[in-house]
Amino acid sequence: MKLYYSDVLMPRKVCAVAKYLKAPVAFTYLDLAKREHKAPDYLKLNPNGKVPTLVDGDRVIWEADAILYTLARKTNSDLWPTDDRQADVIRWLSWNAYHFDPAASGFYFEHVIKARFNIGPPDPAEIERLTAAFHQFAPTLEDHLKSRKWLLGDTLTVADFSVAITLPYAEKAHIPLRDYPQIRRWHDQLNELDAWRNPFPQQNA
Repeated sequence: MKLYYSDVLMPRKVCAVAKYLKAPVAFTYLDLAKREHKAPDYLKLNPNGKVPTLVDGDRVIWEADAILYTLARKTNSDLWPTDDRQADVIRWLSWNAYHFDPAASGFYFEHVIKARFNIGPPDPAEIERLTAAFHQFAPTLEDHLKSRKWLLGDTLTVADFSVAITLPYAEKAHIPLRDYPQIRRWHDQLNELDAWRNPFPQQNA
């Protein structure tokens, strides 16, 4: 399998899971500043011009959560459950994609991506909107984690890797986590995993 990635938000969770699973993946770094993700050959693989993309023989898979599923299934890992808990994984992936992540990753864009690619300062009006959205949805996650080690209880799954993806950047992105001790505790547990702390291949990190 060949994984195209860059050292930004969505590829981070895919690289972390690949490393955690010791999946047989060859990593190919794309330099976003050089617009390598918009090169014609890459657009033939991923017409969205985004990262990550996984190539598995003749099969090409894009979208990070779909790649998480593929890596878990290819390695026969219980990161993707085979029982009724699958619905719980999908529920959290969906909730994250539609609610939590748009707010949390917005902080990442405003404070991290804009500075990295020199595309202007944070927009105060957007920060205000993101703050309201984050405080709308973060309590759902906070309350859920009060009685659970991981999102599905005692078992680590791809849902944890996916939903937590902005948290390594919380301080730099000014994500307002102060009032959410369970979310911070949950991420501290993830941070005990080397694959989560250091997800990218060393030569390109």
